[in-house]
Amino acid sequence: MRPDSLWRIPDFRVLFAATAFTQLGTNVGYVAVPLVAVAALDAGPGQAGLLAALSTLAFLLIGLPAGAWVDRMRHRRVMVVADLVKAALYASVPLAWWFGGLSLGQLYAVALLSGGATVFFDVGAQSVLPGLVGRKHLVDANAAVVGLMAVGNVAGRGVGGMLVQLLTAPLTVAVTALSHLGSALQLTALRRTPAPATPAPATSASPATGPASPATGPAPGLGAQIAEGLRHVLGAPELRALAVTAALTNLGSQLVNTLLPVLFIRELHLPAGALGLFWAVGGVGILLGSRCARPIAARLGHGRTLALAGPCLAPAGLLVPLIGGGPWLFLAGAGWLLVSLKTGMDNVLGVSLRQRMTPDPLLGRMNATFRFLLFGALAVGSAISGLLGELLGPHTTLWLGGAVLATAFLPVYLSPLRTRTRTRTRTRTRTDRPNRRRGRARLPARTGAVPRLPVQSRVRAWTEGAHQRGDRPDHHGQQHVEQQ
Repeated sequence: MRPDSLWRIPDFRVLFAATAFTQLGTNVGYVAVPLVAVAALDAGPGQAGLLAALSTLAFLLIGLPAGAWVDRMRHRRVMVVADLVKAALYASVPLAWWFGGLSLGQLYAVALLSGGATVFFDVGAQSVLPGLVGRKHLVDANAAVVGLMAVGNVAGRGVGGMLVQLLTAPLTVAVTALSHLGSALQLTALRRTPAPATPAPATSASPATGPASPATGPAPGLGAQIAEGLRHVLGAPELRALAVTAALTNLGSQLVNTLLPVLFIRELHLPAGALGLFWAVGGVGILLGSRCARPIAARLGHGRTLALAGPCLAPAGLLVPLIGGGPWLFLAGAGWLLVSLKTGMDNVLGVSLRQRMTPDPLLGRMNATFRFLLFGALAVGSAISGLLGELLGPHTTLWLGGAVLATAFLPVYLSPLRTRTRTRTRTRTRTDRPNRRRGRARLPARTGAVPRLPVQSRVRAWTEGAHQRGDRPDHHGQQHVEQQ
């Protein structure tokens, strides 16, 4: 093992093990919960769509404020509490079924509340990672986590389908509950994350001196902090393109995934194990994408790799609606594999890019903004899928989802990311540019005034301080910096 290996960091090993428990439970539940609705409670396409929409609705309701809240709390505590809440919620499903009281209403409540706990867990996990491994190891760490997620997709969904056949769907949900409990126990071994600083007032920086310094004045409120995160993501062309492409990918995938349980069980009359294996093929694609993302990016650059992967792989989404009996099932599976391969590459490189382009104080809000957009697309896709499934049928809805998947790459392909060959952390705005007419930087209007710059300028000031510390990307996008 290399002296600077990522796996020599004890806290990352703890987080990785906890993520393994979480991914196992999440993927078993991904198969089991909709099959509880379809097989045990006789749910139709509309009800299956509503269940899927509720599981991600929390990202629309509390996704943005959750980022600001997480920035004010200890990340470990947030993740432990979220895992315990999910364990209790999922444990209620087999208990209610055992005593004959399980209903769609309870399943809806479990989906909605567990989605809320997932909001906090995911934002906390993505925000704590840079502090545990340092920005130097971000690509390696994200590749390891995405690879683990892919293995979870393969193993968890495959095992979930088999367990449903052996134990019934409600009892399989108990495995999800136990997995989240194991994750919570594992996270207690994580070192106590430092208490977050009290939200600082708006920072300022002098264009002549560079680094930002706190400005006097009241601390920003929750609304101002949320708006700051939104401006950071939507105001930068590269971050905006990453967000839109990922949201469209989630929208298309959810249009497909929501109706697959109905299609497999009701129309194709296939066992639950076949559905689990089909979803597991997607996990294989994500694993392959996560493994090949860094070598390709080392040769082509992060942004260029993301841009070129789209037209090469995304059109395979049009193969997925061909799903049917015999060879058509295998052809649709091949299309799903290629689409998932692109998703695996996007997850490694896109997450690494956005973490590096974001200063530490904004990480929680940046992650929450992305989660709001990405999982909001899942909620919208689930609702649309259920509605169109009732009106037009599952196959027509799958064609719409395949078309969205095939074209989701366009925002990144048409953005400045297409020409990016290395990972930069600077974000420049008009207020940062020198006054070309006078040949000098802009100065405050009156002597002694401290200019209050917008968030993009403060990001630049923060990254200039990082550059002064030697935090410079090399030709492959790796940054030479120790712990944050």
